[in-house]
Order: sequence, then C-alpha cells, then structure tokens
Amino acid sequence: MKLPRRMVILALLLAGLVAACGASTEDEAVHVLTAKGTVGPIMARYLDRGIDRAESNQAKLVVIQIDTPGGLDSSMREIVQRIERSSVPVAVYVSPAGGRAASAGTFITMAGHFAVMAPNTSIGAASAVNADGSDIEGTLGKKVENDAVAFIRGIAELRGRNAAWAEEAVREAVAASASRAVELDVVDFVAVDLDELLSRVDGQDIELRPGTRIEIRGLAEAPIVRTDMTGWERFLDFLANPTLASLLITLGFMGLIFELANPGMIFPGVAGVIAMVLGFIGFGVMPVDTAGLVLIALALILFALELFVPSGGILGAGGVVALILGGIIAFRDTPSEFQPSRLLLGVLAFFIVGMFVSLAVGVARVRKMAGEVGTAALVGEVAIARTPLSPDGFVFVQGERWQASLEDGVAQPGERLRIVGAEGLRLRVQKERTQ
Repeated sequence: MKLPRRMVILALLLAGLVAACGASTEDEAVHVLTAKGTVGPIMARYLDRGIDRAESNQAKLVVIQIDTPGGLDSSMREIVQRIERSSVPVAVYVSPAGGRAASAGTFITMAGHFAVMAPNTSIGAASAVNADGSDIEGTLGKKVENDAVAFIRGIAELRGRNAAWAEEAVREAVAASASRAVELDVVDFVAVDLDELLSRVDGQDIELRPGTRIEIRGLAEAPIVRTDMTGWERFLDFLANPTLASLLITLGFMGLIFELANPGMIFPGVAGVIAMVLGFIGFGVMPVDTAGLVLIALALILFALELFVPSGGILGAGGVVALILGGIIAFRDTPSEFQPSRLLLGVLAFFIVGMFVSLAVGVARVRKMAGEVGTAALVGEVAIARTPLSPDGFVFVQGERWQASLEDGVAQPGERLRIVGAEGLRLRVQKERTQ
C-alpha cells in the first residue's frame, strides 16, 4: 500500500521539526557537571568549560556534583571565582552517598548559590597542608592558615552561611555529616537525588551576584544536559594528580641526571624534560596554558636537534609526543574560532612524522654501511687488466687506473681480475675463475 505523497512530505517536515527541536535541548536546561577526584588545574578548566557552555545556552541552573578529598589551593580558588562570577545559578551537590567535600571541596561547596548534600556524605577538614600531607610549620603555616580563614569566611558571608564553623573547619580541621551540616547552616538542605534537589530549588529567589536577584522557575520541565570530561581531560587530570606529579618530577629529574652522567643516550633526557613539565602542571607551579606552550617550544627544539644530532629518531619521536601533548593542553579549551584547523594540524603532523621516520631509516641504513674508504673499499671488486701483469702492471676499476700485482700466472690486457687485497696504493688481484 502506497502512502499519499502529501503524507510523506508531512512526515518529513515533522521529522525535521523534531530534529530541530532536539538540537536546541540545551537551551534553558539544567546542566550537570561532575567534579570527582583531586581538585587540580584540569578540573578547574573542565568546570570553567561546563559553566561557559551553560551560560551560552542560557541554562536555568548548573549542578556540580562533587566528591573530592581536596586538592590544590590555586585550582580551588579558580573554581570558586568562576562560580561567583557565573551568570547562571550554581548548585554544588555533594554526592553520591558516601562521598565527601573535604578540604578544598569545602570551599567549593560553600561557594555555590545552593549548597546541597546527599545522605551519608561529609564536609569539612579544610586545614591547609603540604603536598605530601604534612603540616605547614612556622610563620608560613600561620600565613597560609590565616589567608585560608579569611577566604572561607568571605565565601560564607557572601552566601549567608555559618562563617564561624567555616573558620573552625580550617583552623581545627572539623568536619560534619550531611544532617549536622544543615543544622549548623553550613549547607542548605539534604537531597536524596538530583530530582529532589531540583524540586527543592524550583521557585526559590536568590541573589545571583551582589545587587542582582533572580527567581528560579521551570526546573521540573527543564531537560537535563550533562557535560562530562573529555577523554583527553581525563587523561590530563590523571597526569595532573599531585601524587603522580611528584613521581613524574622525581623520574624526570633522575632522567636528566642519568643523561648528564651518560651523554649521548638522549632518551632519558627527552623523557625527563617532558615528565617534569607534566609534573609542574600537577603541582600548579606552571599554568596549564603556559605548560602547553613550553611543550610546543620543546617539540620545535627537539625537531631542530634531530637534524644535527644522530639520535636514531629518538629526538624526533620525543618532539612528536611533546607537540601532541602541548597542542592538546594549550588549545583544547580555546574558542573554536581561534583554534587552528584540525585538518591542517593532521596534515602537518603526518608530514612531520613521515619526515623523521625517513630520517631515522636513512640513519640506520648509513650506519649499516661499511665505513671503509680508499683501497680497502675496492676489495672484492672486478678490475680489467690494462697492461700485461707478470706479475706487476696496471688495472682499470671504477673508472680509475691502479697499480696491481697478480698473485698467480700472467694476465693479458682486457682480462677480468678480482681484487683480493691491497698494500698501500697497490692492489693485489687474482684471475677471475670460471665455472
């Protein structure tokens, strides 16, 4: 049975309308981000990207689901500042059950326009410590503690939360369960899941920024849009873990020492430099974008050295690794209009890799060639007698005339002779045997 043409056209139009509507599901939606693991520079970049996406799509609410033991102070401050300047309300939700917002996570949770916890979660223990977990002693420790106290009190006062408890969380490392945190006015309420959080937030009037108040409506009907870390962000977040960062810096330093003690090995030095740059990212010593540019500069240096240093392709391979990592780190979150063409980058990478593979193959072939020169290089070649040899005379080989001594018998002009040795500039030849 054939359908009428008008029905087919109508069906196609409806399908197009549905597709068009589906393409705009991010508009006025609830955007959910997941901050799990150690607070570091990659997490800060990811949350910044997620909030940017929500703002560009005029989202109704951003929910940051957090579960963290803490992390870097510098990255935590970046996240707090991004939440505070957001043009979209942000709810920080400590979840799932059994999760925590410890140390740096306490600051981030209290910075949200809404601070919410799932049952059986905890918050607090926000005292500042060294990267290895030890206490910061002396005057420096007091400075760091007082600075952290001033910062968390400012956050609590901005959001109308318990500033005294926040100070105690830093000075005395106190912590609280979800229900206790609500009693202490540290967080707003406990929500079993995301749906309960949205139903409790829907209809509330909040101060988005000082002097700007908005009313949140329509969360029940709003679509949920999840912005997850990309594969590369997960990889870089893994590398940026402070524990792994310390290991990378140690191994990188050992690689450099090994290279200096054994000049010419090349691989330990190249790997050591790349490892140390990645380690600096993990400790927040070097800004992420700067680290990306440093890796790109290192790649260019390694490419240049490959042309002059016989490394067997190690320098070129290290350059390719540094270039790929540097490009991802430096340009991953750059606005699309400022990003270089991926097609162009792919073509350039292909030609660069091909060039250095060719160089490596050429170097390997040259190294396999015999290093002998002069008369020694002529041994085994065929010579043509130019004069009678009985036994001395002259032969012609490779377009040149040489003195030669015949080992057995007499040779006439034009005979083929095999070169079997050399004494100075005189060749030793034998008659070519025939079978």
